[in-house]
Amino acid sequence: MGLNLRAVRGIRGGGMTIDQQTNKKAFQINLDTRIYGTFAEIGAGQEVARRFFSVGGAAGTIAKTISAYDMTFSDAIYGTCARYVSRARLATMLDHEYDLLLERLDGKVGGDRTFFVLADTVAARSFRRHDESHGWMGIRFQKTPRAPHNEIIIHVRMFDSENIQQQEALGIVGVNLLHGAFYLSHRPQNLLDSLTDDLKPGRIGIDMVRFSGPEFAGVDNRLMALHLVTGGLAQAALFRADGEVVNAADAFYKKPMVVERGSFRPVTNLTNDMLDGALALFEGDGAAAPGESEILMEITTKNLLAGGAIDMRDFLDRVDMLGALGRTVLISRHAEFHRLVHYLRIYTEKPIALPLGIPALAEIFDPAYYGDLDGGILEGLGRLFKGDVRLYVYPWLDAAGGLVTCENFEPPPGLRHLYAHLRESGAIRPMHRFHEEFLKIRSRDVLAKIRAGDPAWRDAVPGGVADIIARRRLFGHP
Repeated sequence: MGLNLRAVRGIRGGGMTIDQQTNKKAFQINLDTRIYGTFAEIGAGQEVARRFFSVGGAAGTIAKTISAYDMTFSDAIYGTCARYVSRARLATMLDHEYDLLLERLDGKVGGDRTFFVLADTVAARSFRRHDESHGWMGIRFQKTPRAPHNEIIIHVRMFDSENIQQQEALGIVGVNLLHGAFYLSHRPQNLLDSLTDDLKPGRIGIDMVRFSGPEFAGVDNRLMALHLVTGGLAQAALFRADGEVVNAADAFYKKPMVVERGSFRPVTNLTNDMLDGALALFEGDGAAAPGESEILMEITTKNLLAGGAIDMRDFLDRVDMLGALGRTVLISRHAEFHRLVHYLRIYTEKPIALPLGIPALAEIFDPAYYGDLDGGILEGLGRLFKGDVRLYVYPWLDAAGGLVTCENFEPPPGLRHLYAHLRESGAIRPMHRFHEEFLKIRSRDVLAKIRAGDPAWRDAVPGGVADIIARRRLFGHP
């Protein structure tokens, strides 16, 4: 349905003219006689529903609005839960309200209407709480009358310093989500880009998204998560071995972590040996009990963009291989180690171990690595080692075949005393457990052999990985 701009001009909502793109979207939905549903909002007022009321014509869209703000009422309606601002609570809200919508209205208008429920549960800034403001928002909707439902779930972070601004931003995202579900579902990347229409950069972050339902049968949620990162909506995206996109706050909360950075093109015997050695050292130090640590394989967007543009097939090859090994994958925008640690520290104060090789250690102690920081390398190292952070260093063979470890590594002359201090404090430790025969392995050489059809590549990767690469024809395998 086209938007009647003449009818819209001059209307005001919330002190803002309707000429704003988001309010035009709300009015367009209100004029669309197909779209009808429920708004269920907890934690930051009924900001999404308010926008539809403000622009006029809301009776054509809104069947019901509800805000079960009190926990007792919330539990009575949606059942008890451990955390009220959680994906689990959002799911029960969507289930309850959607079932109720069909039960009461399907027989009456279900043949002509496409039903929806938009729900959110949010912890916004208030006079009592000044910690991180975030929330879960989702929409369950039919694309045609009486069709199976589809669903879009997002996790939102709100960065405004005032509660009223956070409420306003949340309302805008909600309108954009509802509009995108009905008018952009055939272009999910465009839908994601539209979520921040009318919001200045830095007000909202969206660090998790999940599409499901027949309308999104061809959507790979891992690619959607990658799009959030490359599009600047998220600092990082996380998915489990089965491809399920998860929220970092839930996965990392108060957990000790072992994070191995790399290209993983492909995973080699050296890659696995480094991770195994680091995990054994981490648990041997008492930093974590066996099986307690969150183990991540992290790929930066800088790594993915090394060829000038992201090759989606190459990206999925890496993720499929890591997933087949049972690994959790983190895609991040943080090229520097200290920025990665700062990101992880948002979610946990427990020890963090970073296994790395000598080339990465040399980069960390290169002053040029910190050119964007006013305090230079001292500021960068201060950020890197904030809290209990440990660098576990895997040995390296130099060009002459000599073994380089963190014990005989030579930092730049002006940093020797600082390096010695970090060594003595245990912040930088050598891995004594390693297989010497793996030290000659280089991922780029293995990749070249795979593409050339040279069977010698199999000797450089774990047996399970070799089978996966050959069976799935990953990395250009003939």
